[in-house]
Amino acid sequence: MSSFADFVSQAGSFVWGPFLLIPLLLGTGLFLTIRLGGLQFRKLGPALRLALVQRSEKPRDGSGDTARGDISHYQALTTALAATVGVGNIAGVATAIGLGGPGALFWMWVTGLVGMASKYSEAFLGSRFRVTDEKGEQRGGPQEYLKQGIRGPLGKVLAVAFALFAALAAFGIGNMTQTNTIAHSLDDTFGVPPLVTGIVITVLVGVVLVGGIKRIGAVTASFVPAMILFYLLAGLLVLATNVTAIPDALALVFTDAFTGTAATGGFVGSTVALALQFGVARGLFSNESGLGSAAIVAAAAKSHHPVRQGLVSMTQTFIDTIVVVTFTGLVIITSGAWYSGSAGAAMTAEAMSSGPLAQVGGAVVAIAVVFFALSTVIGWAYYGERCATSLFGIRVSLPYRAVFTLVCLVGALWELDLVWGVADILNGLMALPNLVGLLLLSGLVARETRAYLKADPDLTQPPSSLGDYTPSR
Repeated sequence: MSSFADFVSQAGSFVWGPFLLIPLLLGTGLFLTIRLGGLQFRKLGPALRLALVQRSEKPRDGSGDTARGDISHYQALTTALAATVGVGNIAGVATAIGLGGPGALFWMWVTGLVGMASKYSEAFLGSRFRVTDEKGEQRGGPQEYLKQGIRGPLGKVLAVAFALFAALAAFGIGNMTQTNTIAHSLDDTFGVPPLVTGIVITVLVGVVLVGGIKRIGAVTASFVPAMILFYLLAGLLVLATNVTAIPDALALVFTDAFTGTAATGGFVGSTVALALQFGVARGLFSNESGLGSAAIVAAAAKSHHPVRQGLVSMTQTFIDTIVVVTFTGLVIITSGAWYSGSAGAAMTAEAMSSGPLAQVGGAVVAIAVVFFALSTVIGWAYYGERCATSLFGIRVSLPYRAVFTLVCLVGALWELDLVWGVADILNGLMALPNLVGLLLLSGLVARETRAYLKADPDLTQPPSSLGDYTPSR
């Protein structure tokens, strides 16, 4: 096992090293930000209104919503949030800061800000190139837009590579890391044996997955907003207690991002390279921008134009990273838990156990972990299944769900470090073909985005006034 663990560690360092995924991820996000004219900054307000206030497309003729899709764009957003607001926001942030120092939070922010352009682009493409499967449901994502948008063998190879890596990655990022963290958190906080936790998770996930995307959308729309508000309220109480430490914490984040962090307390110190590596890796793990995953559920949303769905999906990265991750990071830094020597969710629990939550902080984090992680498992089950069916047909849908459900039990009992290492590698392999595709298809995205926003700059026009959407060639 030790030799395999060493291999996983070395492979992860290469994939997330300075010569492969980090420059490609940040470079792609920056390139798309420039090519789209800073879309994520210019249109964030209208996008948030469309996503959180309007919640669904207005009917074209007043008789009903004729937009093609299986779920509302609000349900698509909450499903994407369910898949991303998981243990990456609790244990992942703590891991990044614990290994890379406070400066890692800065690189998580950078990943999120430029990643909003990547998230917009992949969701746009997912909606634009979606197809109808044998069940009459929408299927889309990189496995479709890479194949359809990039002509010739290259597009097909990229599409197959993404689908294969995503179908496998779902067992890591969306399953084992989540159930593993739930099991350890409940064991440490309440003394619940991991085997019992694994069995309960397996049953709950199986019940939800039987209903497919419509049940997944209904479930996530019901509790995802509540779970995020619960966690943010807890973080706000702790930050209110440590409010005087916030300015120094922010200064530390910015300075350590470019100077490294000296050893202090139980923290062994880190370099700028470590802060960058773990900040970007955990940032992507948390918000999944550039990964291509959110495009899969964006394709299932009822939307009259890909631009509208892309903007709705873009808000998911903002909520996940700029809001939830920031709360976690500041709670950890202002409380001093980052140099205590704790790791993962235990560090976040220690940070939450300061001030008014001194007696219940651990329980608050444990409860948040359960809901965050369970929602992620549900969302990623759909991602993995859609990719598996694109490779092998609709007949593998139920077997994939069954295997995915059973792996929940395996994840609850496996070793934490190895699970995170495997998840990082699969994340990287999944992101590579998608990032290449985003670069190659950026011209199409920019052209159609400009055309739509010229007619409806504030996303206020009813779809009927804009005519039917006709994809450009």
